[in-house]
Amino acid sequence: MTPEKIKLHTSDGSLELAYPDGSIVTFSGEFLRVHSPSAEVRGHGPGEEVLQHGKQNVKIRSLQPSGHYALLIEFDDGHNTGIYSWPYLQELHENRDQLWQAYLQKLTAASQSRDPEEKVVKFITPK
Repeated sequence: MTPEKIKLHTSDGSLELAYPDGSIVTFSGEFLRVHSPSAEVRGHGPGEEVLQHGKQNVKIRSLQPSGHYALLIEFDDGHNTGIYSWPYLQELHENRDQLWQAYLQKLTAASQSRDPEEKVVKFITPK
């Protein structure tokens, strides 16, 4: 479904999409950044994904339409290669909770953090 209104909230760097059915969907910059459809994040095939970490404070800097089917989003960390199609944004919305939990689990498993100032150190106990 194509939104009828698109808002960039510059105060917190979030994206708001308003649909013809009256529903409104808001995404944080961090959520969209770590789920970017770009090759830089997704890789070029299964198993080539690059886990994004330290993106907690990332905001959307600007939006540009990509034809009538998508948005090109530029983030304040310089990332600007993801084209977010309307169906992809709908998929992100519908699966938001599962995607977010999976992302947090991957961060934990990789000893990484959402916080760019935090470095997680993994201690190995000698046997």
